[in-house]
This record gives sequence, C-alpha cells and structure tokens, in this order.
Amino acid sequence: MKNPLSFLLSKKQVEGKVQNRKLFQYALGLAGQNVTYGYVSGWLNYFCINLLHIKPEKVGRIFFASYFWDAVNDPVIGAAVDKHRFKNGEKLRPYLLWLPPLIGALSAMMFFDVRLGENGKLIYILLIYFTWDLFYSLQDTALWGMVAVSSPFSEERARVAQWVSIGAGAGGAVVGTFQLLRSLLGRFGVEDMTVFILFAFLFALGGELVSMSAHRMPEAVRSDTPRENVWQSLALLRFNRTLLLIVLARLVLSLNPKVGNVYFFENMVQYDILGIHIDGKTADFLVGLLSGIPGTFAVFFATKFAKKIGGMKRLLVVSQVMSISLRAIGYFVGYRSVWQMGIIIVLNALMNIPGSMNDIAHRSLLSDSIDYLEWRTGVRTEGISFSMQNFVSKMTGGFGKLIEGELLARLGYDSKRKAMGLPQNARFRKAMWPMYMAGPIVGAVLYLLVILFVKDDKHERMRIEAELAQRRRAAALADGEPEDSAGALAD
Repeated sequence: MKNPLSFLLSKKQVEGKVQNRKLFQYALGLAGQNVTYGYVSGWLNYFCINLLHIKPEKVGRIFFASYFWDAVNDPVIGAAVDKHRFKNGEKLRPYLLWLPPLIGALSAMMFFDVRLGENGKLIYILLIYFTWDLFYSLQDTALWGMVAVSSPFSEERARVAQWVSIGAGAGGAVVGTFQLLRSLLGRFGVEDMTVFILFAFLFALGGELVSMSAHRMPEAVRSDTPRENVWQSLALLRFNRTLLLIVLARLVLSLNPKVGNVYFFENMVQYDILGIHIDGKTADFLVGLLSGIPGTFAVFFATKFAKKIGGMKRLLVVSQVMSISLRAIGYFVGYRSVWQMGIIIVLNALMNIPGSMNDIAHRSLLSDSIDYLEWRTGVRTEGISFSMQNFVSKMTGGFGKLIEGELLARLGYDSKRKAMGLPQNARFRKAMWPMYMAGPIVGAVLYLLVILFVKDDKHERMRIEAELAQRRRAAALADGEPEDSAGALAD
C-alpha cells in the first residue's frame, strides 16, 4: 500500500527527524528526573514507616488521600499548560529549565530527620509533598508532553518514546543501586538515617539538576492557543478513547495484594554462597540487576519488535500474558535455596523483556491519540494527555501505599523489631512469598480485560497524519508563511 504521506518531500521528512544530539539530551533529562522520582516514590513510604517509625496503616491512609487529591488536580494542571503560551510561542520547554532546582530541593527536604512527634512528622512531610507535587506535575506534564511535539510523524515519535524510555529506565537503574550502597555503607557503620539523608541530596536533588538537560529538546510541532477554557479542554478527553482505556488499564494493574519487594527481601532472604554472606538488601539489588539485564537490552528493539508482532497494543498483551504465566510457575518453584532463586531470576528476566517495553508502547499510543484528537476536534492536548500519565502514577502510587499500609498492619509488621534485628511474626513471614510472586497476577488479569479494547490501526494512523499535514500546510500558507516552512515541522 502506498504511504499517504509520500506527497511530503524528503526535506519535510528531514525536518521531522529529531537530531540524535537533542534526543540524547532529552533522554538524559528523563534519566535525571526518574532518579528523583524513583527515590521519592520508592523510598519515602519506607522511610516514614521504618526510619521515622510512623504506624504503617496511618502512612498508607494519609499518603493515599494526598496522592488521590494530587492526582485529581493533575488534569487541571495539564489543561492549564495547554492554555498557556510563553512569549516565544512554546508551551512546554521553558518549564524544563526553571522548575528542576526547586523540585530537587523540596525532594531532599522530605527525607530530613525532623524532631517532631508522629503526627508532626506526617504534617511536615505532607506540607512539603503538596508543594513539591504542584511543581513536579508541571515539569512532568511538560517533560513527557515533549514526546508528542517532537515530530509530526508517528514513527519518529515512537523512536523518541523508545529512547526517552531508555533514559527513564537508566534513571530507575541508578535508584536500583540504593539497596546495595545502603548495605555497603551499613557495613562501614553508617547509620541508616544518615544514608537516607545523604542520598536525598545525591538522588533527589542531583537527579533534578540533571533533568535540566531536557530543556535543549525543541518543540517541532506548534499549535495555536485553544479557545476553550480549562473545563472545556478537559471535556475533550471524552473523545480520546485510547487515552481513557490506557489510564484505566494502568489503574487496575496496581490493584495487587502485595507490599513492596523490599519487605520480602529484607525479612525473608539471605544466602551463603562459597562462604560469602548475602543479606536481604544485597539480594534485593542482585535479583533486580540480573532480572533487569535482558529488559535493558530489549528496549533498544522495542519499535522493531512491536512492528513485527503487529503493533504496540499486541506488545502490551504479550507482556501481561507472559507475566501471568511465568509468575504462576515461579510461585511453585519457591525461593529458599540459591538454585530456586536462580530460577526466579530467570523467570523475572523473561517477564522483563516485553515488560520493559510497556512504557514505550503506552507513550507511543498516547502520542498517536493526540493526533487523533487534533484530527477530530482541531485541538492538540499534550498538556492534558500527558498530565493523565502523572494522574495514573499518583493514583497507582496511592493505591499501592494504601494496600501496603493496610496489609502491613493486618499482618502485624513491627518496624522497631526490624530496627533491632529481630524477626517478624509467623503470619507476616508466611504471607511474603505469595504476595511477592503471585500478587501481581491479579492486576495483570484486570489490565488485559481493559487493554483489549484499545484500537491500534496502522492504516488509520497514516491517513490521519496525512490529513493533519495537509491542514497545517494550508494554515501556514494562509498565514503567509514561506512554503518551505509550511506544516509546522520546523522549530
């Protein structure tokens, strides 16, 4: 079938191509932001329960309430971003230069050892968190929204989504070293509180400073300020079926009866290999590292793999089917011996091959859905659409914290016993393995039931791109722009 975009000259295609240098800077910015976010989202809850000794059910409920409120506000922030234009005509890029230092400082402050009572500590953290979240939501919406304005071409946006997801994954890998570094520093006598504060500056603040690199990525697709107000812009989401289904699928994926992996490893796992003692923190790092290596390489081939199996939607389906099957096998394998854990690492590694590509698929489908919405309504909604990604992250984080807090409380988890090096009760220990290995199956099944309704039609995408290119070209010529710049492809 002839490509309906073939009427565009090769010069136009070059203009739609993202320079590798700019793409690297953008990916580096995502890596930095993910270091910060990974440290805050992955360890703040643990810090409150195990370092500040706040009751887990109280932490879970309070953080769920704050996550829920923040999540509800995110689409409004996204709509406000869509409505605003800076003096240079951009709507996303300037946020990536001015916000990171402030976000980084607030991120670090959440890990300070404040000398207050239990409620005072929670109030301190929540006050900072609410301020942090406002600025972080603006940055995150702009940062991921840049994928949709990086190029007018779907395949090029998919390439951008792939490489920035690699950058984000690299940031996650940096945070993944925390357990190993924490274990090593502990062996040298560094107190756990000191470790958390030290990495608040290295990861939480440092990551945001690195994220400023993304500011060098240009906005290649420009659009006029929409005439609709914020609430009318939000109402446009009802036309974006793909976005709404992906949001729902990711939400139900988080409804798992489990607690963080750190509780399983620190309380249940330790091995002696050739006279070397491997504690739970080190095991957590090693299992994550070895399980993640295949997925790390797989993301470099995500777009090719998706094309080969029939599209991004099929990639998502394959990922969850493999997760369900391999987790069921792993549950019966067990973990108590080194050999059993070796098999678990292999199974996790196989799951991570398609699993590492999920974010690329989500972002690629979301970028295409923005084109669809512009084609149908005449309005581009990068701000709203990618703020929904932040909405999902907050809601899934909130659900996770709520479930974790309730489960820890019901299982009788005692953070002070852990601090003294004493084992947890038998009921807690019995529940750890089923929650770690089999718990995520629940969310995976629910996710599949939703994602199957997403439409992913290559020929429709090509037709929409062609029609949008013609509209932009006609609009540019009507405004008196030179023919070479018509189509809003150049920066």
